[in-house]
Amino acid sequence: MSRIGKKPIEIPSGVEVNIEGNIITVKGSKGTESVSYRDEVKVSVADNHIIVEPNSEDRKTNALHGLYRTLIANAVHGVSQGFEKKLEIVGVGYRANMEGSNLNMALGYSHPVLIVPPAGITLTVEANTKISVKGSNKQTVGDVAAFIRSKRPPEVYKGKGVKYEGEYIRRKAGKAGKK
Repeated sequence: MSRIGKKPIEIPSGVEVNIEGNIITVKGSKGTESVSYRDEVKVSVADNHIIVEPNSEDRKTNALHGLYRTLIANAVHGVSQGFEKKLEIVGVGYRANMEGSNLNMALGYSHPVLIVPPAGITLTVEANTKISVKGSNKQTVGDVAAFIRSKRPPEVYKGKGVKYEGEYIRRKAGKAGKK
């Protein structure tokens, strides 16, 4: 059995869990998330906990057991507390601002970079160089943050670009120069 899969998922107050067929729907203050799972695992709700159990003991089922337990736990965490990724913009003249719900960035190109967030994602800008991506779906939050970072990834000589908060950029030495 999967070690992660064995742990029951505690349902916080204010979160509703509904199981229909092979789809578990979790509803909370931050939104609604659905996770569909395969027949190799069985999901049940008992004593304010969600329990994920494998139907057999083969290797593939053990892997799916841990996977679906984690996906369901992420859905419960997302609708109750939400997920957040923070990005930093480094570089002279590089900045971001909000235009309604859209993110407008000046990243050294001849044109501004406009990003329209998908449904369920909230973008905020603090101090022109810090971007926050918030939402209830962990995968979507990570995808949007990676998409924003891909518009100008940090380069290795000066470290300019969009990077995750706390990300370390390994720097390269420039030219040695003439003697």
